[in-house]
Amino acid sequence: MRTLNFDVLTLFPGMFEGPLNESILKRGREKGLLNVTVRNIRDSTEDKHKTADDSPYGGGAGMVLKPEPIFKAFETLKAERPGEEFLTILLSPQGRLFHQRRAEELSEEKRRIVLLCGHYEAIDERVIDTLVDEELSIGDYVLTGGELAALVVIDAVTRLLPGVLGDEESAYRDSFGDGLLDHPHYTRPAEFRGMKVPDVLLSGNHAEIEKWRRREALKATLGKRPELLETADLADEDRKMLAELKKELEIGS
Repeated sequence: MRTLNFDVLTLFPGMFEGPLNESILKRGREKGLLNVTVRNIRDSTEDKHKTADDSPYGGGAGMVLKPEPIFKAFETLKAERPGEEFLTILLSPQGRLFHQRRAEELSEEKRRIVLLCGHYEAIDERVIDTLVDEELSIGDYVLTGGELAALVVIDAVTRLLPGVLGDEESAYRDSFGDGLLDHPHYTRPAEFRGMKVPDVLLSGNHAEIEKWRRREALKATLGKRPELLETADLADEDRKMLAELKKELEIGS
Protein backbone atom coordinates (compact mmCIF):
# COMPACT_ATOMS: atom_id res chain seq x y z
CA MET A 1 0.00 0.00 0.00
CA ARG A 2 1.37 3.38 -1.05
CA THR A 3 0.77 6.57 0.92
CA LEU A 4 0.56 9.93 -0.84
CA ASN A 5 2.24 12.63 1.25
CA PHE A 6 1.37 16.31 1.32
CA ASP A 7 3.19 18.95 3.36
CA VAL A 8 1.29 22.23 3.50
CA LEU A 9 3.02 25.50 4.38
CA THR A 10 0.51 28.15 5.41
CA LEU A 11 -0.09 31.15 7.65
CA PHE A 12 -3.53 29.80 8.57
CA PRO A 13 -3.35 26.10 9.51
CA GLY A 14 -6.80 26.22 11.12
CA MET A 15 -8.39 26.42 7.67
CA PHE A 16 -7.44 22.78 7.06
CA GLU A 17 -8.83 21.22 10.24
CA GLY A 18 -12.46 20.80 9.15
CA PRO A 19 -12.00 19.59 5.55
CA LEU A 20 -9.25 17.11 6.43
CA ASN A 21 -11.48 15.47 9.01
CA GLU A 22 -14.55 14.97 6.84
CA SER A 23 -15.70 12.74 3.98
CA ILE A 24 -13.19 11.34 1.47
CA LEU A 25 -10.16 13.11 2.93
CA LYS A 26 -10.87 11.64 6.36
CA ARG A 27 -11.34 8.18 4.84
CA GLY A 28 -8.08 8.41 2.93
CA ARG A 29 -6.18 9.41 6.06
CA GLU A 30 -7.78 6.70 8.19
CA LYS A 31 -6.86 4.06 5.59
CA GLY A 32 -3.26 5.27 5.54
CA LEU A 33 -3.51 6.20 1.86
CA LEU A 34 -3.15 9.93 2.49
CA ASN A 35 -0.89 11.82 4.86
CA VAL A 36 -1.22 15.59 5.20
CA THR A 37 1.09 17.57 7.48
CA VAL A 38 0.13 21.22 7.92
CA ARG A 39 2.87 23.58 9.06
CA ASN A 40 2.52 27.17 10.20
CA ILE A 41 5.00 29.43 8.42
CA ARG A 42 4.98 31.73 11.45
CA ASP A 43 6.64 28.97 13.48
CA SER A 44 9.74 29.60 11.39
CA THR A 45 9.94 33.32 12.15
CA GLU A 46 12.54 34.58 14.61
CA ASP A 47 11.09 37.79 16.04
CA LYS A 48 8.70 37.95 18.99
CA HIS A 49 5.85 39.19 16.81
CA LYS A 50 6.24 36.24 14.39
CA THR A 51 6.35 38.60 11.45
CA ALA A 52 5.89 36.82 8.12
CA ASP A 53 5.19 39.78 5.81
CA ASP A 54 6.48 43.25 5.04
CA SER A 55 5.76 46.18 2.71
CA PRO A 56 6.99 45.87 -0.89
CA TYR A 57 10.16 47.52 -2.13
CA GLY A 58 9.31 50.27 -4.58
CA GLY A 59 6.03 51.04 -2.84
CA GLY A 60 2.54 49.91 -3.70
CA ALA A 61 -0.50 48.46 -2.00
CA GLY A 62 -0.58 45.34 0.15
CA MET A 63 2.05 43.28 1.90
CA VAL A 64 4.54 40.69 0.66
CA LEU A 65 5.40 37.37 2.30
CA LYS A 66 8.99 37.50 3.51
CA PRO A 67 11.54 34.98 2.24
CA GLU A 68 13.27 34.16 5.55
CA PRO A 69 10.49 32.17 7.30
CA ILE A 70 9.60 30.27 4.13
CA PHE A 71 13.19 29.26 3.45
CA LYS A 72 13.59 28.20 7.07
CA ALA A 73 10.34 26.20 6.96
CA PHE A 74 11.59 24.36 3.87
CA GLU A 75 14.96 23.67 5.45
CA THR A 76 13.28 22.30 8.58
CA LEU A 77 10.98 20.12 6.51
CA LYS A 78 13.84 18.65 4.48
CA ALA A 79 15.96 18.09 7.57
CA GLU A 80 13.12 16.03 9.06
CA ARG A 81 12.92 13.89 5.89
CA PRO A 82 16.52 13.13 4.95
CA GLY A 83 16.92 11.36 1.64
CA GLU A 84 13.37 12.08 0.46
CA GLU A 85 12.55 13.98 -2.72
CA PHE A 86 10.11 16.87 -2.84
CA LEU A 87 7.84 18.46 -5.45
CA THR A 88 7.05 22.02 -4.40
CA ILE A 89 3.90 23.66 -5.73
CA LEU A 90 2.91 27.27 -5.13
CA LEU A 91 -0.84 27.94 -5.27
CA SER A 92 -1.02 31.16 -7.23
CA PRO A 93 -3.40 32.92 -9.66
CA GLN A 94 -0.37 33.22 -11.96
CA GLY A 95 0.09 29.45 -12.16
CA ARG A 96 -1.04 27.15 -14.95
CA LEU A 97 -4.61 25.97 -14.65
CA PHE A 98 -5.11 22.89 -12.48
CA HIS A 99 -7.11 20.22 -14.33
CA GLN A 100 -8.06 16.57 -14.09
CA ARG A 101 -5.03 15.34 -16.00
CA ARG A 102 -2.69 17.08 -13.56
CA ALA A 103 -4.67 15.61 -10.66
CA GLU A 104 -4.15 12.15 -12.15
CA GLU A 105 -0.43 12.77 -12.51
CA LEU A 106 -0.13 13.98 -8.92
CA SER A 107 -2.01 10.92 -7.65
CA GLU A 108 0.91 8.84 -9.01
CA GLU A 109 3.56 11.12 -7.51
CA LYS A 110 6.17 9.32 -5.42
CA ARG A 111 7.82 12.48 -4.11
CA ARG A 112 6.43 14.37 -1.13
CA ILE A 113 4.22 17.16 -2.45
CA VAL A 114 4.77 20.49 -0.74
CA LEU A 115 1.90 22.94 -1.18
CA LEU A 116 2.94 26.51 -0.46
CA CYS A 117 -0.02 28.78 0.23
CA GLY A 118 0.54 32.34 -0.87
CA HIS A 119 -1.15 35.16 0.99
CA TYR A 120 -1.48 38.94 1.03
CA GLU A 121 -0.47 40.84 -2.11
CA ALA A 122 2.34 38.51 -3.19
CA ILE A 123 5.23 36.30 -2.15
CA ASP A 124 8.88 37.36 -2.38
CA GLU A 125 10.08 36.37 -5.86
CA ARG A 126 13.26 34.81 -4.45
CA VAL A 127 11.11 32.08 -2.92
CA ILE A 128 9.60 31.27 -6.32
CA ASP A 129 12.95 31.38 -8.12
CA THR A 130 14.72 29.12 -5.61
CA LEU A 131 12.21 26.79 -3.96
CA VAL A 132 9.16 26.41 -6.21
CA ASP A 133 9.00 23.73 -8.92
CA GLU A 134 5.55 24.59 -10.23
CA GLU A 135 2.79 27.18 -9.84
CA LEU A 136 -0.83 26.05 -10.02
CA SER A 137 -4.05 28.03 -10.21
CA ILE A 138 -7.57 26.67 -9.71
CA GLY A 139 -9.13 29.40 -11.83
CA ASP A 140 -8.85 32.88 -13.24
CA TYR A 141 -9.90 34.71 -10.11
CA VAL A 142 -8.18 35.82 -6.92
CA LEU A 143 -8.73 34.23 -3.50
CA THR A 144 -7.69 35.68 -0.16
CA GLY A 145 -4.94 33.08 0.01
CA GLY A 146 -3.78 29.74 -1.30
CA GLU A 147 -5.36 27.65 1.45
CA LEU A 148 -8.64 26.91 -0.31
CA ALA A 149 -6.78 26.20 -3.55
CA ALA A 150 -4.51 23.76 -1.69
CA LEU A 151 -7.56 21.94 -0.33
CA VAL A 152 -9.01 21.71 -3.83
CA VAL A 153 -5.80 20.09 -5.09
CA ILE A 154 -5.63 17.67 -2.15
CA ASP A 155 -9.27 16.66 -2.59
CA ALA A 156 -9.07 16.20 -6.38
CA VAL A 157 -5.93 14.08 -6.07
CA THR A 158 -7.02 12.02 -3.06
CA ARG A 159 -10.21 10.72 -4.65
CA LEU A 160 -8.09 9.18 -7.41
CA LEU A 161 -6.08 7.03 -5.00
CA PRO A 162 -7.01 3.32 -5.24
CA GLY A 163 -9.00 2.29 -2.19
CA VAL A 164 -10.24 5.75 -1.19
CA LEU A 165 -13.59 5.67 -3.00
CA GLY A 166 -16.06 2.86 -2.42
CA ASP A 167 -16.48 2.30 -6.17
CA GLU A 168 -13.15 2.12 -7.97
CA GLU A 169 -14.79 3.10 -11.29
CA SER A 170 -16.55 6.19 -9.99
CA ALA A 171 -13.49 8.44 -10.21
CA TYR A 172 -13.09 7.59 -13.89
CA ARG A 173 -16.80 7.96 -14.65
CA ASP A 174 -16.99 11.43 -13.14
CA SER A 175 -16.87 14.54 -15.28
CA PHE A 176 -13.47 14.95 -16.99
CA GLY A 177 -12.49 11.34 -16.29
CA ASP A 178 -12.28 10.72 -20.05
CA GLY A 179 -12.34 14.34 -21.12
CA LEU A 180 -16.15 14.64 -21.17
CA LEU A 181 -18.75 15.92 -18.75
CA ASP A 182 -20.71 13.30 -16.85
CA HIS A 183 -24.03 11.88 -18.01
CA PRO A 184 -27.28 12.55 -16.05
CA HIS A 185 -27.99 10.42 -12.98
CA TYR A 186 -31.32 9.24 -11.51
CA THR A 187 -32.44 7.24 -8.48
CA ARG A 188 -35.72 6.13 -6.88
CA PRO A 189 -38.57 6.89 -7.25
CA ALA A 190 -39.00 6.11 -10.97
CA GLU A 191 -41.56 8.91 -11.20
CA PHE A 192 -41.56 12.09 -9.12
CA ARG A 193 -44.15 14.85 -9.56
CA GLY A 194 -44.80 13.72 -13.09
CA MET A 195 -41.13 13.57 -14.01
CA LYS A 196 -40.06 10.10 -15.13
CA VAL A 197 -36.70 8.39 -15.24
CA PRO A 198 -35.71 7.56 -18.86
CA ASP A 199 -37.10 4.15 -19.81
CA VAL A 200 -33.73 2.82 -20.93
CA LEU A 201 -32.38 3.04 -17.37
CA LEU A 202 -35.19 0.76 -16.17
CA SER A 203 -34.81 -1.72 -19.04
CA GLY A 204 -32.05 -3.87 -17.60
CA ASN A 205 -30.32 -3.77 -21.00
CA HIS A 206 -26.79 -2.82 -19.95
CA ALA A 207 -25.47 -2.34 -23.48
CA GLU A 208 -28.25 0.15 -24.26
CA ILE A 209 -27.76 1.85 -20.90
CA GLU A 210 -24.06 2.37 -21.60
CA LYS A 211 -24.85 3.69 -25.07
CA TRP A 212 -27.41 6.12 -23.62
CA ARG A 213 -24.97 7.31 -20.97
CA ARG A 214 -22.25 7.93 -23.53
CA ARG A 215 -24.61 9.85 -25.78
CA GLU A 216 -25.83 11.98 -22.88
CA ALA A 217 -22.25 12.68 -21.80
CA LEU A 218 -21.46 13.87 -25.32
CA LYS A 219 -24.66 15.93 -25.37
CA ALA A 220 -23.84 17.58 -22.03
CA THR A 221 -20.30 18.38 -23.15
CA LEU A 222 -21.48 19.74 -26.50
CA GLY A 223 -24.04 21.97 -24.82
CA LYS A 224 -22.08 23.17 -21.80
CA ARG A 225 -18.36 22.85 -22.52
CA PRO A 226 -17.87 22.28 -26.27
CA GLU A 227 -14.18 23.21 -26.07
CA LEU A 228 -13.53 19.97 -24.17
CA LEU A 229 -14.40 17.96 -27.26
CA GLU A 230 -11.22 19.19 -28.95
CA THR A 231 -9.04 17.12 -26.60
CA ALA A 232 -11.46 14.39 -25.44
CA ASP A 233 -10.68 10.74 -26.13
CA LEU A 234 -13.33 10.03 -28.78
CA ALA A 235 -13.98 6.80 -30.66
CA ASP A 236 -15.54 6.64 -34.13
CA GLU A 237 -18.91 5.84 -32.56
CA ASP A 238 -18.60 8.96 -30.39
CA ARG A 239 -17.99 11.11 -33.44
CA LYS A 240 -21.03 9.61 -35.15
CA MET A 241 -23.17 10.42 -32.09
CA LEU A 242 -21.78 13.95 -32.04
CA ALA A 243 -22.72 14.49 -35.66
CA GLU A 244 -26.27 13.33 -34.89
CA LEU A 245 -26.47 15.61 -31.85
CA LYS A 246 -25.28 18.62 -33.84
CA LYS A 247 -27.95 17.97 -36.46
CA GLU A 248 -30.59 17.80 -33.74
CA LEU A 249 -29.41 21.13 -32.38
CA GLU A 250 -29.59 22.69 -35.85
CA ILE A 251 -33.11 21.40 -36.36
CA GLY A 252 -34.23 22.64 -32.97
CA SER A 253 -32.72 26.12 -33.38
